[in-house]
Amino acid sequence: MSSPYLSVDLAVVRDRLAALRAALPDARVFYAVKANPSDAVVAALAEAGAGFDVASPGEVELALRHGADPAGLCYANPVRKPADVLSAAHAGVRFFVTDSSEDLAVLAVHAPGADVLVRLAVDEVGSATPFGGKFGCSRSEAAGLLRGAGTLGLRPAGLSFHVGSQQLRPAAYATAIEAAAQVTLDAGLARLPLLDVGGGFPVRYREPVPPLTRYTAEIRAAVRTHFPEHPPELAVEPGRFLVAEAGVLHAQVVRVSQRHDGRRWVYLDVGRYGGLAETEGEAIGYRVATPHDGGELAPAVLAGPTCDGDDVLYREMVLPRALRSGDSVRLLAAGAYTASYSSVAFNGLPPLAVRCMDSD
Repeated sequence: MSSPYLSVDLAVVRDRLAALRAALPDARVFYAVKANPSDAVVAALAEAGAGFDVASPGEVELALRHGADPAGLCYANPVRKPADVLSAAHAGVRFFVTDSSEDLAVLAVHAPGADVLVRLAVDEVGSATPFGGKFGCSRSEAAGLLRGAGTLGLRPAGLSFHVGSQQLRPAAYATAIEAAAQVTLDAGLARLPLLDVGGGFPVRYREPVPPLTRYTAEIRAAVRTHFPEHPPELAVEPGRFLVAEAGVLHAQVVRVSQRHDGRRWVYLDVGRYGGLAETEGEAIGYRVATPHDGGELAPAVLAGPTCDGDDVLYREMVLPRALRSGDSVRLLAAGAYTASYSSVAFNGLPPLAVRCMDSD
């Protein structure tokens, strides 16, 4: 397969799922399909018994096509059309996340009797890619939605939150769980059936990150502290954690130039529009492997191939001085939010190709 392309090892995906289940053995796992919707990834996780966090009718259809149980799907994106809700309900989806009275009314009409999780807005400090207030509601609003769900013929199934993707602070989960416990009291619930703590578990890019067990220990301790009598069932929505380290993005150096600004520019055949959208603001710093690793390093700007001035990955990094046109480059831990972010045909370039293999 010619570059650029993403290779994904399904054995690593299964290994990460097993590690998460070992750390939170009683939690439901809803894989966030948006992280990597490749058919082989979804099929492998469905075969392993995972549930799925879906965000559109297309993701619902994808999960079901690969054998997922409709009861194991959670429609976690609260921004959707009435027709999307109706389509999902007809397909057998029963779990829906909401964060507004407007959406709750839509669910009552088009998914009557559905299980509803109310998404709580929480602190995202420590996240590499926070949601910026787009999702979630205040504590008072969340309590009101939980109370209102039952009056509309829906089942108030619990609360959810998301502390932001690539979250580097394990304590963020404890703070959010404390808030969820207060909402439960404010809503007048004797027991919260389900608490979905979202995703956000980080993976190593250029810098080490806390181990998964630090996060799960914080979650378990916070549940014991804030739900001492009736602990809720837990759910998680991992995306990046399951697939990032399973993927390697294979690229090639197109050109190396000393530019008018006095800097060395290294241009790859893949960039922001080819799947590396998370390099915006240098939020995610991928590790870069080349045939010249171990040799002399020099400053460089790393850029993509398109004619857009924003197609620059990193403006200040060090790369081997020996890099030349035609050299292969591998971006490591690139299995999440790459192929799913690549554009359809910007500058006439095709979407990022994906090759799945199984090292087991």
